[in-house]
Amino acid sequence: MSSMYKLIDFTQPTSFEFTKQNIKEVEEILKKYPNQNKRSAVMPLLHLAQEQNNNWVPKAAMDYIAKLLDLTPMQVYEVANFYTMYNKQPVGDNLIQVCRTTPCWLSGSNKITEICKKKLGIDIGETTNDKQFTLVEVECLGACVNAPVVQINNDYYEDLSPEKMDAVLESITNNRKIAHGSQSGRLNSAPEGWIAKHKN
Repeated sequence: MSSMYKLIDFTQPTSFEFTKQNIKEVEEILKKYPNQNKRSAVMPLLHLAQEQNNNWVPKAAMDYIAKLLDLTPMQVYEVANFYTMYNKQPVGDNLIQVCRTTPCWLSGSNKITEICKKKLGIDIGETTNDKQFTLVEVECLGACVNAPVVQINNDYYEDLSPEKMDAVLESITNNRKIAHGSQSGRLNSAPEGWIAKHKN
């Protein structure tokens, strides 16, 4: 399987099973689908496997899910390789996904990428030597109004500038809490300046 990530040396595990807790979660997921359509649960099960396995899905997990859902392994591989949200090899503790689609690009996402590269000393698709950060570019993250946007693990950081991105990375590096969402004080996706005008 091809991958956009480099630098981490790893070995595919030879086996995978869901934990007892996650088996209960699997049962709850499968209840959402008619038995004859349980193959439709492939995406949430891949997501669950990724959560259990330090944010990546090994081949053994795909094979395991195929058996659970009465699918061929290839049917699961196809789904896992089609969607970029599934990582097929290890990533750093903080997976930085910089949106590069048109609204973010027009708002300066290329500058956000450059500050990440400079600050972390890595290129696109690479992981820092301490395994703390992996940097990738992705297509639309779906928060176009608040461009440019970066997703770090499960959190969105919006309305970024190079300086604000630097501050986000600095906070994460030093284990300081930083609020996710808009970094400009915008309320959700309200027009810029709306808060000041409607404060009273």
